Amino acid sequence: MTTELPTPTTDRPAPGQLTFRAPRRGKAPTHLADHDLAGRKDWARELGIPAFRADQVSRHYFERLVTDAAQMTDLPKTGRSELVEGLLPPLLTPVRTLSADDGATLKQVHRLHDGAMVESVLMRYPGRVTMCISSQAGCGMNCPFCATGQAGLTRNLSTAEIVEQVVAAARALRHGDLHGGEEGTHDAQEALRVSNVVFMGMGEALANYKASLGAIHRLVDPAPEGLGMSARGVTMSTVGLVPGIDRLAGEGIPVTLALSLHAPDDELRDELVPINTRWKVDEALDAARRYFEATGRRVSIEYALIRDINDQAWRADLLGEKLNARGRGWVHVNPIPLNPTPGSKWTASRRGVEQQFVERLLAHGIPTTVRDTRGSDIDGACGQLAATV
Repeated sequence: MTTELPTPTTDRPAPGQLTFRAPRRGKAPTHLADHDLAGRKDWARELGIPAFRADQVSRHYFERLVTDAAQMTDLPKTGRSELVEGLLPPLLTPVRTLSADDGATLKQVHRLHDGAMVESVLMRYPGRVTMCISSQAGCGMNCPFCATGQAGLTRNLSTAEIVEQVVAAARALRHGDLHGGEEGTHDAQEALRVSNVVFMGMGEALANYKASLGAIHRLVDPAPEGLGMSARGVTMSTVGLVPGIDRLAGEGIPVTLALSLHAPDDELRDELVPINTRWKVDEALDAARRYFEATGRRVSIEYALIRDINDQAWRADLLGEKLNARGRGWVHVNPIPLNPTPGSKWTASRRGVEQQFVERLLAHGIPTTVRDTRGSDIDGACGQLAATV
């Protein structure tokens, strides 16, 4: 008998409305990746499984990226399937995969256990593979130029649901699903692993702090506790939840912080980024500076350039002045040409205006690089993820 998954229903938020508390829905099945290694062993004992089996299954999952019980031949054949299903319950059901950039960009749409939908994007560059992952189904921050924010918040993801996006993508890499490298080169070898992960997909990760921090640990902790990625290859993006930034700074994990600013003045940012009604521009920048001081990691300022809205030269000057007022060498700006979203009244800045904005920042001595936008034709670029099927 087939059980139909429920269809998520999330009302669109009113303009400017913020949602910090995610709607209560059925909890995701507990998964090995929800725990650190010690926690897995305790959990295994609770399930009546010898603790060392949790270590064995961890090696299959985090080192070999294997979830198929038939491939875990070091486990006893009798009861093997039940043991593995208990520790590695299915979390993501593939719905569809869309390809762009001659196969070098893949957008994966997943259905979760309760019917909620999330998206992640895998991008191949020379010498590295970057993955954009989701921390929530939807988003409660309600930025009006972002398709995810306009859809509202369905629920938080569990730690394992976040991690499984990366593991599923790593499997796809090993299967050769992502194109773009030349066989036999160092570049091709790098394509076999996810080297960079950015929390820039659906959701505000700092609003789902516990699960997101757990996911960071699973990404950077050495195998078999985690995937063994470099913390410097992980970027945490936020619209400016100041308490969350300060909390993350105290964790002692040198991930990169990316602050989605989008306007240097409170009047405009109140409209573009509603969290600014709680924590103003200067408060967000002060927190970003504290993060740099605590971690030594240069902060990225994300700035979506919107035609005739936030792309004026005087705003570039104001941004440069505010960043320099907090010191030199601590920050880098990424202007992002706005990606189109359905029904949006806004569009990307003109190329000449974009160039002038960059030049004004450079004149202030601010390192500035226009973000390469990938996957816009498959709604896979920044601000476009809405998990539609």
